[in-house]
Amino acid sequence: MSLRVLVVDDQGVVRAGFAAVIDAEEDMTVVGEAGAGAEAVRLAGELAPDVVVMDVRLPDLDGIAATRIITGWQNAPRVLVLTAFDLDAYVFEALRAGACGFLLKDVPAAELLRAIRVVAAGESVLTPAATRRLIGHYASGTRPAFRPGSGPHDPAGLTGLTGLTSRERYVLTLVASGLDDAEIAGQLGTTARTVKSHVDALLRKLGLRDRVQATILAYDLGLARANLPGTHI
Repeated sequence: MSLRVLVVDDQGVVRAGFAAVIDAEEDMTVVGEAGAGAEAVRLAGELAPDVVVMDVRLPDLDGIAATRIITGWQNAPRVLVLTAFDLDAYVFEALRAGACGFLLKDVPAAELLRAIRVVAAGESVLTPAATRRLIGHYASGTRPAFRPGSGPHDPAGLTGLTGLTSRERYVLTLVASGLDDAEIAGQLGTTARTVKSHVDALLRKLGLRDRVQATILAYDLGLARANLPGTHI
């Protein structure tokens, strides 16, 4: 079955370009286009897309607010944020609002298509390099203060950590440091498949959707600290 995609961008030419690239794929169908935030929310509710490709800066309701509304629904579509800025404060807040990841608007077509498939499959688009840029926000002291239960990334708060094993807590800190499953396996002396099992378990216990939310939660709770690239916790 084709992946149903809603494309949101305030620039008609850009929106049409993304839609054309996506619609040309055999396994994807653009079910709608929106040029404003409120329209994006309305169409997401009416059309039930699998993935919403969301611009950050939109008229009437910005992409962050629209993302927060859409991801708050039951059986919500996955939201992939597009931006002209490399992990600026807008994108950081979009991740906290429930976006599954982000891409720059000048991304190659093949990478955009891959990202749509990845988020549709329930994963997140956040590379180790991107994670380290996210960590940079914490290192610079720009992160918002943690409030237990204050957002979709932290439904459990501090008390939810008691259900994790010591190994799962350690894996959480390694995920937050920007390591992928293979790198974590090297740290633990185990296999990537075993690491994936640990990650799946801790996400389930904490009520988190993906590694993006796990990374943000780990820093909010002080379980991880900002390190220089190439160093580990």
